[in-house]
Amino acid sequence: MNDRERFIAALRFEPVDRVPFNPGSGRKSTREAWYRQGLPADVKDYHGYIRELLGIAPAAKVARVEMPIDLRMIPQFEEKVIEHRPAPAGSSAPGSLIVQDWKGNICEISDEFDVSYLRNAIDFVTRSWIKCPVESREDWEAMKERYKVDDPARRPADLAQRGALMRDRPYIWALTCSGPFWQLREWLGFENLCMLFLDDPDFVRDMISFWQDFIAQMLQRVLKHVQPDFLYVSEDMAYKEKPMIGAAMSREFLLPCWKCWHEIITSAGVPLYNVDSDGHIGELLPVWIEAGFNVNEPIEVAAGNDLLAYQRTYGKRMAYHGGVDKRAIAKGGQALRDEIDRLKPAIQAGGFIPSCDHGVPADVSWPNFVEYNRLLAQATGWL
Repeated sequence: MNDRERFIAALRFEPVDRVPFNPGSGRKSTREAWYRQGLPADVKDYHGYIRELLGIAPAAKVARVEMPIDLRMIPQFEEKVIEHRPAPAGSSAPGSLIVQDWKGNICEISDEFDVSYLRNAIDFVTRSWIKCPVESREDWEAMKERYKVDDPARRPADLAQRGALMRDRPYIWALTCSGPFWQLREWLGFENLCMLFLDDPDFVRDMISFWQDFIAQMLQRVLKHVQPDFLYVSEDMAYKEKPMIGAAMSREFLLPCWKCWHEIITSAGVPLYNVDSDGHIGELLPVWIEAGFNVNEPIEVAAGNDLLAYQRTYGKRMAYHGGVDKRAIAKGGQALRDEIDRLKPAIQAGGFIPSCDHGVPADVSWPNFVEYNRLLAQATGWL
């Protein structure tokens, strides 16, 4: 099986030669630590290097067709530093920057970073929110102008030709979009959004309806020419113990949007519909299944998610990607061995691709990451 066939089959509970080997990736601070801890300085592809260390066949190198589909705002806001606040004299703590990001948010970040860190997931950046781009209905009317479906910058002019070249591709390709909760939070800010559900639900419905229609129209235009392997919906909407909004409110406000997109991709033959959310997702899973989602990630263990219990409850109605406790990888040793042993029944049950339950943090040492890869490769049939 090639990587694409194996990935789709594994998440559809179909037989595979081996479970996909996908340990997860580290961001900049993690990789910098690994170079200090034994990863050779000239190695750029650390996944390939680990496979070589472990004696696993290298991943197939295949030519990929670029398919740039832009679902973000056009034009974006100017990225700029508004103010630099130096650290107090004698302090060992860093200073901070007041910045405007590409989405129009004004926030404060450490001056160890720059505004580009808010555009791409370069590293883990803590920020304090000061102002979000939609604070009134006038702001909302202006924001809508940045989401013109027929802007030629949203898709390549030769979309049909690229789609034809991708028809029998051996690699995985997905479309990614923000879900309605995620996108409204980007426009309004988290606290403002949560209050608006109660104070002005019609305004919330208006924004969700707009976003639903925008993504639906984009999907319809793209799916005429190319079929992704899955639609990936970013929808972070849970804290450590509870969702940010409950199941009832999710059904009332968000479910119609999720179902609309599901109907579009299912009609086009897209096999997988993936919802991503950090935090404790136990109350949300049945709503997501009702919406048509059939894959969930990353199943954070620290948030109290019990993958084996979810498998028993929902069976083949939901597959999972992630679920390996990053804290156990960081501890290494017996804690790491116990974590992989805990997940072996979940792997054997099918519908599960184990991976780190978020980006690999910098407290995961290079030796422990290599050992984690070895144990994971054994559990998934690669060694």
